[in-house]
Amino acid sequence: MSMSDSEIERLARGTLLSAFPGALPPRWLMEEVEKGLGGVTVFAINGNVPGTEELAALTAELRKAGDPLVTIDEEGGDVTRLTGHVTASPYPGNAALGAVDDPELTRRVYRSLGAELAEVGVNLNFAPSVDVNTAADNPIIGTRSFGSDPELVARHAAAAVAGTQEGGVAACAKHFPGHGATVEDSHLGVPIVDADMELLERRELVPFRAAIEAGTRAVMTGHLDLPAVTAGIPATLSPDAITGLLRGRLGYDGVIVTDALDMEGASGEIGIPEAAVRALIAGADLLCLGSREYHDSLRAVLAAIVEAVRGGRLPEERLADAAARTRALRDWLAERVPGTADRATGLEAARRAVRVSGGELPDWRGNGGAPLVVEVAATGNIAVGPTPWGLGPWAPDAVKAEGSAEEATAVLERADGRGLVIVLRDAHRHAGQRALTRALLAARPDTVVVEMGLPVWRPDGAVHLATYGAAHANAQAAAELLGLA
Repeated sequence: MSMSDSEIERLARGTLLSAFPGALPPRWLMEEVEKGLGGVTVFAINGNVPGTEELAALTAELRKAGDPLVTIDEEGGDVTRLTGHVTASPYPGNAALGAVDDPELTRRVYRSLGAELAEVGVNLNFAPSVDVNTAADNPIIGTRSFGSDPELVARHAAAAVAGTQEGGVAACAKHFPGHGATVEDSHLGVPIVDADMELLERRELVPFRAAIEAGTRAVMTGHLDLPAVTAGIPATLSPDAITGLLRGRLGYDGVIVTDALDMEGASGEIGIPEAAVRALIAGADLLCLGSREYHDSLRAVLAAIVEAVRGGRLPEERLADAAARTRALRDWLAERVPGTADRATGLEAARRAVRVSGGELPDWRGNGGAPLVVEVAATGNIAVGPTPWGLGPWAPDAVKAEGSAEEATAVLERADGRGLVIVLRDAHRHAGQRALTRALLAARPDTVVVEMGLPVWRPDGAVHLATYGAAHANAQAAAELLGLA
């Protein structure tokens, strides 16, 4: 006997993650939670996270209406929503943890981060990123990856999953089947991963297997085209990627979450309701609609799913299976005991990650006082957002530069009689940063170069300090070595 429209809608609602504006849930959202909405995603850009106390109040209010999943994109490091979008994260990101290469330290960092999330009522974290970053010019992963070696990424993926779930929240390994070899941002298009199955098995899939073996409760799909697997279809919408590769070949049986469906890589040509239907057909269980997708969008997606079931495109059994997996995740979470946060482990990790090359750092404390710090602008990416970064908190007279050789004259005048430090972020991706650095070094070979992104580019002959990330913890670790803190 087939289900009624209301029964279909009830199951469909359980597979959806909605967004909303403001620091308190609007009435429509509370009503949807009462009707069995799968969950919500909190976004700093929507004003959902003005502070941890406010977020705790928000999640407590939501749970007056039901038992929704409350999800967040909190990777630590450069991608941070909990407090880092205001002050930068107290935890270094994956690149720093990979540079240290101490899986137990990674486990401790993620355990503390998970405990902080559990404390404010978040129970599913869209982390860790387990992409193997093999493309130096990758515009979206970079320091979000543990590194370029699949085995290194795999051991830290397992540690991060274990630590997160010990902290009291569910981990979500992403972005399946791997975003690290791309040079395009899936927010803006459909990146191509040009790899056959043999290469995928020894590169992209290695960390996902490790995360699955470690018991990750969720895996997030990426909007990626793997011609050898998906034949032109984004993985999020591809049965071959989700049901065939992730469920079948890798044997994963937990919740499969989509990356945000408002991204061009998923819905740019077909719209969010149709993308939602295709993702469910492909085998996804929990659909993240996107940061600006509120009640109207939620209703449109529900209507599209009901129509797809009624028209025979989406089997009732597939929809019921997706809803059941999501319910099982909520049941698992109900038994979790929150861990205890230990922010000191974040600073410990950041300090251990710093690498100095090209000579010894000067001791400015006994020679003219603090150096002039020059912070060069760097375009971020959509995932990182407008998170503060740099050494400004320890260098109150720091100079801001846009990044051009022409700025060197003014900087040199201000640095007369003082040491000089230039702070970069992914200089290998910003020609202006490199040009200004070369111009300063030509006049002042004693200039210290601080790289707060990936240290792919290093100027010849300069003392170079690499932090492997731009979190608050990374910056403090650098400031301490430079004698600023």
